[in-house]
Amino acid sequence: MREFYGTRLQTPLMLGTAQYPSPGVMARAFRSSGASVATVSLRREGGAGQDFWALIRDLGVKVLPNTAGCHSVKEAVTTAHMARELFSTPWIKLEVIGQTDTLQPDPFGLVEAARILCDDGFQVFPYMTEDLVLADRLVEAGCRVLMPWGAPIGTGLGLMNRYALRSLRAYFPDIPLVIDAGLGLPSQAAEAMEMGYDAVLLNTAVARAGDPVAMAQAFAMAAEAGRLAHAADPMPARDMAQPSTPVIGKAWLE
Repeated sequence: MREFYGTRLQTPLMLGTAQYPSPGVMARAFRSSGASVATVSLRREGGAGQDFWALIRDLGVKVLPNTAGCHSVKEAVTTAHMARELFSTPWIKLEVIGQTDTLQPDPFGLVEAARILCDDGFQVFPYMTEDLVLADRLVEAGCRVLMPWGAPIGTGLGLMNRYALRSLRAYFPDIPLVIDAGLGLPSQAAEAMEMGYDAVLLNTAVARAGDPVAMAQAFAMAAEAGRLAHAADPMPARDMAQPSTPVIGKAWLE
């Protein structure tokens, strides 16, 4: 497993903490998934009581606070500072939303906020589209992790732009890459890991499943299978058939 700002995660699964039927179901889903990271939104869950925050801490995983729901640089930076104070971590998943219907990030605000936070000692995980130029600007701003979406948040559409996602992996071989948002099925998580991505982050696909605990386990197994498959150096796709049984030494009848 690749290191994320010096932290080596035990599993390639990051899981959100919102939308579960109950806190108890969320806790069981985390135990079932073996997730290494829990993401939590201060703006969307800011009204949660101390019992909820204690439950988050008791999950026993790395906490990645995020700035979900922020639509400006000022909102995102302020929320990040609140998160650092509450969770005593320099990690922040940076979201600056630019389009309400698609929840697409604002690339200009994202780069500006990333630069401010990186200069202030934060370790930034930027939620971004699969844009190569945007990725380059974020790395220049100080980000050492990139988190492109597979599809818009909560859609379950999977990996919409495989070409661009592969290009990101090829262009940034030494930067940890995480598919963040849009995954709906475990098979999509496996495909992302087979591409060489270092982790996947999801929430809705597990929290809104009929059985969140079972779905969390399914995603964990799929992500690990994809990771192992990539490490095993898969065979390339071919246009023509190739027999699996060797023809050398085969007896020919006339």
